[in-house]
Amino acid sequence: MRQQFQAKRLPQHKGVAAWSDILGGRVSNPTLSQDEIADVTIIGGGFAGLSAARRLLQLDPCLRVVLLEAGVLAEGAAGRNSGFMIDLPHDLASDDYAGQGVAQDLRMIGLNRQAIRFAQEAVQDYKIDPNYADPVGKVNGAATAAGDAHNESYFNHLEVMGEASEKLDQQAMYELTGSRHYLSGLYTPGTLMLQPGGYIRGLGDGLSERIAIHENSPVVSIEKTLSDWTVRTKSGSVSTGKVILANNGHLESFGVAKGKLLQLFLYASMTKELDKEALEKLGGNSRWGITPSDPMGTTMRRIDSAQGGNRIITRTCATVLPGMVPNDGHLKRTSKVHRKKFDERFPQLSGMEMAYTWAGHLCLSLNGVSVMRQVEEGVFAACVQNGLGTARGTLSGIAAAELAMGETSDITAFFADEVAPKKLPPEPFATMGANTYLRWKEWRAGAE
Repeated sequence: MRQQFQAKRLPQHKGVAAWSDILGGRVSNPTLSQDEIADVTIIGGGFAGLSAARRLLQLDPCLRVVLLEAGVLAEGAAGRNSGFMIDLPHDLASDDYAGQGVAQDLRMIGLNRQAIRFAQEAVQDYKIDPNYADPVGKVNGAATAAGDAHNESYFNHLEVMGEASEKLDQQAMYELTGSRHYLSGLYTPGTLMLQPGGYIRGLGDGLSERIAIHENSPVVSIEKTLSDWTVRTKSGSVSTGKVILANNGHLESFGVAKGKLLQLFLYASMTKELDKEALEKLGGNSRWGITPSDPMGTTMRRIDSAQGGNRIITRTCATVLPGMVPNDGHLKRTSKVHRKKFDERFPQLSGMEMAYTWAGHLCLSLNGVSVMRQVEEGVFAACVQNGLGTARGTLSGIAAAELAMGETSDITAFFADEVAPKKLPPEPFATMGANTYLRWKEWRAGAE
């Protein structure tokens, strides 16, 4: 049995976490500065960690739970995504998002909808602003004939599964977005559109009334001590019966799944708040989310004042960085691409100032599996979300909590059925090959 997990590196983020920043300041939870005792200690305060905490309390309201977040809630990876909690198959490695066949996709749809219900119930229970979890659905936007063909293929796949979708023509896309860039779209109604910063903040605030949450408390080691584990930070420790690692790609930082995880960064920019003149030029609806028909294309989203201001978010470009630290050069390159993609879609707003550009950390495995299992006696992982962090993170957090408590469900069964992550090619070939492939996929996506 392994006696110690030592952190090789700690999380670092590049660019301001816009989703949190646009909501204004908040009082953070205290740093761990003493020794505490817990039944379960959770490492990571994102979708997986907070969902695990909520599920633990559902299973046993009397549990002593401590959650340790390396930074500030909603300013890490959980607050750096696009906020799409998608119910349908969304395989980023495919051409049109279709997954592993009808039977497997139907299973995944059922699980994703459990994650969405879990989030919606949390919004109710913790009195989170409902604008932060909007059941508005999303659109796959197509800007080329190839993109339209992808949408047609996906439409047929959904139809076989009995899933609702609606084809949108160019005029309908213009009326929705104010952009004539899109030739067509495919609307699906089941996506929950989050203001991820607001949702994560609200989830943390609600849970903090029943568990101990410590922010700015990165874990440096986990050590076996007699029958318990001791989780150490630089300024305190927690003696705990069980540990849940909900730190996604930083699972590898603790020596778990070494050489099997792709550390990927996606980049996004958000406009300054649109004034009255800009809104009149733009037109369209006040809220919408567009995923590209080609998974390597550009995601666009518009939010309104109830979600942090009238703004447009552009998200594209990906980089594999095994060191898990993007630099200023990455942001500079991607911000230029974002500007080009934005201007192509909204020439009436060409030159619009981008108030934020940031990098968001994802973790993938070559064969698209997660790591949700017991890694040592009393230590459980809820990691490797494969770019589907809002829904898959929620599910893996639920599953890890159930596993830690000796419970089984269709969620734990799904993860138990997954094989182990495949080993990556040796470095530097893994990173060079992955980034070359990503550049080619982005080039091929073109106007999408």
